Amino acid sequence: MEANEFQSRVDLTALKEQVGKIKEEIGKVIVGQETMIDLLITAILADGHVLIEGVPGVAKTLTAKLLSKIISADFSRIQFTPDLMPSDVLGTTIYNMKTSEFEFRPGPVFSNIILIDEINRAPAKTQAALFEVMEERQVTVDGETHKMKNPYLVLATQNPIEHEGTYRLPEAQLDRFIFKVLANYPSLDEEVAILQRHHHRKGIQAVAEVSPILSAQQIIHFRQHAQQVHVEDNLVKYIAQIIQETRNNAMLFLGASPRASIAILVSAKAYAMIQGRDFVNPEDIKFVALPVLRHRIILSPEKEMEGVSPDDVVKQIIDKIEVPR
Repeated sequence: MEANEFQSRVDLTALKEQVGKIKEEIGKVIVGQETMIDLLITAILADGHVLIEGVPGVAKTLTAKLLSKIISADFSRIQFTPDLMPSDVLGTTIYNMKTSEFEFRPGPVFSNIILIDEINRAPAKTQAALFEVMEERQVTVDGETHKMKNPYLVLATQNPIEHEGTYRLPEAQLDRFIFKVLANYPSLDEEVAILQRHHHRKGIQAVAEVSPILSAQQIIHFRQHAQQVHVEDNLVKYIAQIIQETRNNAMLFLGASPRASIAILVSAKAYAMIQGRDFVNPEDIKFVALPVLRHRIILSPEKEMEGVSPDDVVKQIIDKIEVPR
């Protein structure tokens, strides 16, 4: 009876089946990067945007393209450059000679999944154009508000090595990304598998191998399920303790905001659901805490000079706080 109650409360079988299919489809093209794929699926269900950081050639853009192919939704890609203007991203109002009226021509942000390549290449003015659309899922141009379609997901990439001709993302914008995901180099075995697949593909485009699995309507449906995932009061307190510790840590110049604690809560619920559970456990919180916090905290200048990373500090904080039983 309990199993039936569990099943009816949150129907997780359909979701688990779909997540398995998504990983299978992505696995046809991408070797490894399991953590990145798990976090991207979690972000979709948590209704959050993702910043993907990695050196060129580690499949950041390819993964985002595959994700858009797997979801039956509109997709647009914007290559950020230093000469890109806000109107190039949001759209502009033009005068129609035939109707003698001004009409709005929407820009590439009007889609379901937006891939922004090298987000740190555009100046502050263009980056600021994304503030409203990422937070409120709407764009205001010439006093008129235009709503975005649902689901709405921004995937942005950046290169951590090359700083020439780049503009640092303001903290307010970084805070709008639910996760900062690190795309790492493959292992030796993974590299061999990548080469073998490329050799056997014989010039066929990798993205062509992937089939659509999720519809926009299914995502909205699964997001409603995620809201019903149970979280014990002691786990809510555990999240709050982690966030509080970032604000009182001597190694940090800036701690995390309340938006970070909400991000941990909603993403832990989504991740628990992907794992086939209708309740959050401490491991879910630990898994999402790192990608939620690494871009929201600022190290003290001394620790930065010592080569300490934000991940090191977050791991120390998580190890320090007693896990609820």
